[in-house]
Amino acid sequence: MYATPLPLAAYSAAIALDEPFRSGIGHDPGDRPADLVREALDLLGDDPMAVRAGLRPGAADRLDDAAARQLLRAVLTVREPGPLPTGTARVLEALLAGERLARDTVDAASLPTVRDTLPHTTYRADDRTVLWQGDITTLGADAVVNAANSALLGCFAPMHPCIDNAIHAAAGPRLRADCHTIMSLQGHPEPTGTAKITRGYHLPARYVLHTVGPIVDGPVRPLHQQALASSYRACLDLAAEVDGIRSVAFCGISTGVFGYPRTPAARIALDTVADWLDLHPERFDRVIFNVYADHDLAAYVHALTEGTRPR
Repeated sequence: MYATPLPLAAYSAAIALDEPFRSGIGHDPGDRPADLVREALDLLGDDPMAVRAGLRPGAADRLDDAAARQLLRAVLTVREPGPLPTGTARVLEALLAGERLARDTVDAASLPTVRDTLPHTTYRADDRTVLWQGDITTLGADAVVNAANSALLGCFAPMHPCIDNAIHAAAGPRLRADCHTIMSLQGHPEPTGTAKITRGYHLPARYVLHTVGPIVDGPVRPLHQQALASSYRACLDLAAEVDGIRSVAFCGISTGVFGYPRTPAARIALDTVADWLDLHPERFDRVIFNVYADHDLAAYVHALTEGTRPR
């Protein structure tokens, strides 16, 4: 039986979606990130959930700074949503706030359009869309899209190279807590082709759109195509419900561990977004197609230029 996804109105207040995120912890330039990492690990040392990541009291004492930060990330990745040990939230907020300030942020509004970068394309939304290769956790768009699984709680595999893991790691544990609140209210896994929205916390983006794309194990079938298009539409529909969102950045939904071939997925992404923008021409200033690896970029370039002739 098809499970009805929870509408925005049913969870928005529970996660304070309309309130701008302010950590409440002022960043102190005198704070050394390495010291904050070790303090957080010490505080988590007695947390039963941290044992799953191999954390033991004093474990960080035998690690260099980079390895200690990796251990902290692993602990937070495997830790189920729930209250942190006393004092840990404050330390993590200071650490994540400092790391965000230390990262270069890319202004989505400054990125050239598809028309600028691929002048020979015949893509009909080329003046309203962007193809950008880079780290989505550094992108200053109003909302970024996360390719989630049906549990919608993030990836629990330490250092797994998926976008879900990267976004949760940069945003911090509040993101998982909000997703847990939403899923508890919904009472069932997130259906494929739908989306939810949370605040972005320590990401440059104010919001994160979480969507579940189709899993492809074998040939791409019409149901896969329909579900993937539905994920793109669901994200745009949901973003359009939130005042202040003028730019949305998509990752390559389903093209990682979910197995959707990259070039066919790029075609569906491009066509679905163009169709949506044709119906709502004034709603967004920019829609960004974010790629990270060279083969993902090549898939979009191919989809945007196949069959074109110089103008």
